[in-house]
Amino acid sequence: MKRSSCRLLVPGMTLALLVGFVSRTLGQAAPSGGGAAGGAPNILVILSDDMGFSDLGCYGGEIQTPNLDRLAAGGLRFTQFYNTARCCPTRASLLTGLYPHQAGVGHMMNDAGFDGYRGDLNRTCVTIPEVLRPAGYATYAVGKWHVTRFTQPNARKHNWPLQRGFERYYGTIVGAGNYFDPAGLTRDNTMISALADPEYRPDQYYYTDAISEHAVRFIEDHAKNRPDRPFFMYVAYTAAHWPMQAPEEAIAKYKGKYDSGYEPVRRRRLERMRQMGLIKPEWTLTPQAGDWGQCPHKDWEARCMEVYAAMIDRMDEGIGRIVQQLEKRRMLDNTLILFLQDNGACAEEMGRQGDMTRSDKPTLPIIAPDVVRTADRKQTRSGFPMLQGPGAMPGPEDTFMAYGRAWANVSNTPFREYKHWVHEGGISTPLIAHWPAGIRRRGELEHQPGHLIDIMATCVELAKAEYPREYEGNPITPMEGVSLLPAFRGEPLQREALYWEHEGNRAIRVGKWKLVAKSPRGAWELYDMETDRTEMRDLAGQQPERVKELAGRWEAWAKRAKAVPWPWKPQYPGASSQ
Repeated sequence: MKRSSCRLLVPGMTLALLVGFVSRTLGQAAPSGGGAAGGAPNILVILSDDMGFSDLGCYGGEIQTPNLDRLAAGGLRFTQFYNTARCCPTRASLLTGLYPHQAGVGHMMNDAGFDGYRGDLNRTCVTIPEVLRPAGYATYAVGKWHVTRFTQPNARKHNWPLQRGFERYYGTIVGAGNYFDPAGLTRDNTMISALADPEYRPDQYYYTDAISEHAVRFIEDHAKNRPDRPFFMYVAYTAAHWPMQAPEEAIAKYKGKYDSGYEPVRRRRLERMRQMGLIKPEWTLTPQAGDWGQCPHKDWEARCMEVYAAMIDRMDEGIGRIVQQLEKRRMLDNTLILFLQDNGACAEEMGRQGDMTRSDKPTLPIIAPDVVRTADRKQTRSGFPMLQGPGAMPGPEDTFMAYGRAWANVSNTPFREYKHWVHEGGISTPLIAHWPAGIRRRGELEHQPGHLIDIMATCVELAKAEYPREYEGNPITPMEGVSLLPAFRGEPLQREALYWEHEGNRAIRVGKWKLVAKSPRGAWELYDMETDRTEMRDLAGQQPERVKELAGRWEAWAKRAKAVPWPWKPQYPGASSQ
């Protein structure tokens, strides 16, 4: 695809509001805090969790995301940016600029016996903060970490944030958890209880809010104490990963919004995406998942999506507060903000089975407020069991369930598959890039493919940092990505190919051609991304030579990048022995 000058269409945003926001942004004075090291910008990377390509308003969704929409209006939206299809590998890839296997995190947080699948960041990679600190950057992290299997309070902390380049940290070392009382909550190097934290005592604890407010605090502290230094900040939300939990006032905004079921919401998103120029009109919509007419618990099913929308809405509100703090400190003009997602929408059925109902009295032992929780899926502190299945409406702290495959299909409009798979529904993410001092393209679309591996290269170029060949006595794997700065200017990115492997699902993209397969034994499929990005017309049978050539390139990459040997058995037909 060629560069588009298509301007942003945001549902509910008036032209006056849009112009006002952009004018304020462009009219800011030079930054007084941060960005002072030879004009180096602050860099803020925001990552959300388990969201689909079409959930944001500025990517076609009906969920209210005015703050992200405004960043898009004042910046650039990528339409073909990619992640790795899963939470841990994405985080490892983003932080290191490598394919996840090269960083040791080809799958989840367990050691599968191969160097590419150790479940722990290795010592032949460096993180963005480890590279940027020598260039004068202050470094902060907030939110979900999830790149080490050492997660207990007294475990080795060699791969906790402060040991991998960050100077301050607040968040969860583990993956998903209760939003009202998260397990693995950590301040700097010490695990804490959300309900007995003397430094943060809101009227109601909600993890998404806590992430946002600690990001605001770090920016405020930085402006006061280090005004001569730029900062790098990594903000990793858990929204909208299961469990579907949100404050009731946030859920109420979406009451009745999804009572019509899956297909009408999906069709409206498709139409908006076409109007915005995000997708081509000729791309075929993938099949509908779920039959609303046959759904036995429509109220519960609609409520699942209401809560999911509320979780995203609340995250967007928090991002708004972060941006306001940057404006207040006159930092926004010279801060590159990147927003993206860790994988496609999640079709997992966590907590959707059974028929549990709420009891009047606690049935389990009470957990004291000062006890540090390392697991939170069984019960609340007050002794109530976590409820699952359609017998309980999701949202409160004692419910623990996902929103399901059919709504994930809506979130991934118009693409195939979901989190785990490397078809477009699993690996496609929005990327919003906002930097008034450095990106002159306002509200435009960028159709060039990009990948998480490019973020490290972008940061290194912006910071004028040196990516090391050796770090703390260890040889370091060279960067895999390319800087996105040419794309910010409307110029082409030069790359050989992009690659994926997750759970035996594998893909390569070279130019407009994508070769992709499901599972270790799945056959290769071939798609023309210019004419068929929804992957509905497999051309593998028509172009066997192209399939052979691309498959060979994937094999060579897989060996080089430690994606093989792999723990997925049996291997796919035609694979070379490893």
